[in-house]
Amino acid sequence: MTIGSQEDLEQLKAVGQIVAQVLRDMGAALEPGMTTRELDELGRQGLEARGARSAPEITYGFPGATCISVNNEIAHGIPGERRIAAGDLVNIDVSAERNGFFADTGASFPVPPTTPAQRRLCQTTRKALDRAVGAVRAGAPLNRIGKTVEKVARQQGYTIVRNLQSHGVGGALHEEPGAIPSYYDPADRRRLHDGMVITIEPFLSTGAEWAEETGDGWTLATPKHYITAQYEHSLVVTRGGAIVLTVP
Repeated sequence: MTIGSQEDLEQLKAVGQIVAQVLRDMGAALEPGMTTRELDELGRQGLEARGARSAPEITYGFPGATCISVNNEIAHGIPGERRIAAGDLVNIDVSAERNGFFADTGASFPVPPTTPAQRRLCQTTRKALDRAVGAVRAGAPLNRIGKTVEKVARQQGYTIVRNLQSHGVGGALHEEPGAIPSYYDPADRRRLHDGMVITIEPFLSTGAEWAEETGDGWTLATPKHYITAQYEHSLVVTRGGAIVLTVP
């Protein structure tokens, strides 16, 4: 999507605020003993109360309102009867549609007691996201996003899960540009343009570079001896930088 009016921007901001607030509330409610289905129900209630619909549910028929992935199950996890335990690393991804506009956000939440490895990984992944958002300008190479993420990851000794990438958003959950790598691809000649609506969502890991399907048709996982974190914003590209839509 490329925004064409102030009304487009206001609609995107509205749905961006909804997913950001729901993600914040789900993270605050997260505690040992609750099931991922119970956590997802909080997300569903939060979306519905704000007049929004789950984007993966209406777009792909996903069996849940939000994606909740635990430990090495790092993306597209199906909410169910799994009970969250102390020490787990839980990723929550919230995306929604309202009035025909879409926004997407996500974050990883270590469940206390946390480990130094979890905390350091999450801090670095948030830093990579923030630096990449700061690198966004209309006219800049699109691969500047991946170059920025990769630099932060390498400095701290982390790998990037290469087959989970950022994407266009706004008029649909996933649209052009269809894949925005979180690593530097010098062959990518695309450029960011004014009004473009995209996500940035780096997945940093203690060693994994690829996520595999687990067999349920949705969940993506890395080998169990790695830990992986993800943080995501939706944003609008402008000449002056990025307008982040998903900060509550």
